[in-house]
Formats: sequence, structure tokens, C-alpha cells
Amino acid sequence: MRLLVVEDDPGMSAVLVRSLRREGYAVDVAGTGADALWSVREGEYDAVVLDALIPPPDGFEVCRTMRAEGRWAPVLMLTARDGVPDRVRGLDAGADDYLTKPFALAELFARVRALTRRDPLERPVVLRVGDLSLDPVSRTVRRGESDIALSPKEFALLQELMRRPGEVLTRAHLIDHVWDFAYDGGSNVVDVYVRYLREKVDRPFGRDTIRTVRGAGYRLDPGA
Repeated sequence: MRLLVVEDDPGMSAVLVRSLRREGYAVDVAGTGADALWSVREGEYDAVVLDALIPPPDGFEVCRTMRAEGRWAPVLMLTARDGVPDRVRGLDAGADDYLTKPFALAELFARVRALTRRDPLERPVVLRVGDLSLDPVSRTVRRGESDIALSPKEFALLQELMRRPGEVLTRAHLIDHVWDFAYDGGSNVVDVYVRYLREKVDRPFGRDTIRTVRGAGYRLDPGA
């Protein structure tokens, strides 16, 4: 299996490369974000060991760019920061796993083995209904060539509708899947957010894809 190690510290890079090669991997090395992107565009890798804090673009941006370009090699993000916001940022950028420095090499090997056991084709797919697309990884929504900015809750509601185009989804279903169990408000919150969505994904484009089914709920019309 071929791995790409992206690490700008020469000492750490040498340790990682030597250790992974000893484990039987073929290993390529990049020291900057630019070199990392060049490598993943030119070669096929079974996994990428990616340091977060490398010369620009940093590891977060490298990972985000990979996913935006449809490159789904598993990414193990390395960082010296142990804060929750940094872990969240890495995972939201599209990383598959996260390892904080300093770490035991045995754990690194185990995590790489776990990542390379996964089928790289089993990745989140972009949802498409007509000319409306939603990317769960990059958290982007587009109508044709136009980007649409949504709040997190609007994004989650649209994602649920797009996962079941043509199906009528009740307000209770949408609350269960978009709002958490602690939510104790009325079902009119769904109506409010549907109105927000229509103002962003339908009306500016002269569309009527989010339909009200009287007495039942809402559906996303794939033909509208």
C-alpha cells in the first residue's frame, strides 16, 4: 500500500517515513501544503498522514481541497493541538481520523491499518435533485453554478429533504431528524425553516421545488 506523509518537520518526517516503511508501506513525502496537493493530484494513495500545521495551504485546507476535488483517500490528521475546536475543524474539513502529538507509533500504525481497511469508494456522495446539489463534506449548496449560503439548521433540513426526493416527510419526521431529542417546541419551527429555505434555494431562481402537502408535510419535487 502507498501512503503520503505530509510533515514539514524534518525529524518527525524521517521518523514517520522510516517507521512506516518498516511496516511494509510504500511512502511518499511532502513538506508543504502545495506539495501535498500536487502529490494527491498526480498519484493514487491508500491513505494520507497529514500534519495540520504545515506551510500554506495548511493541513485543514489541503484536506478540504482534496474532498472538494473528489479525492477520497483516507486522511489521518496529525496535530500538536489537543483542543476540541481543532479536532472538530479537522474532521469537518474531511479528515477520517485525528491523532494528537506526541503519539505512540503503535497507535499510528493501528489507525493507518483501520483507515486502509475501508473501501475508499464508500464516501459521502454529493446529493443532487435537478440542478440543486448539496455536498455533505464541504457543506456547500449550489443551484446550477450559483453558491447558496445556508445556516447549519437550514443545511440539515435541506439535506433531509434531498435524501428522499419525492417523498412526503411529516413535520414530526423532520423534527426527529433535524432537531435534537431535547427540542420541545412546536412543529411550526419546521414551517419557519421551510420558508427560510424557499427564500434561498427556490424563489431567487424562479423555482418551486419545496412543496407543501396539505395536512401531511413537505416534499422536494425532483421535477420542479
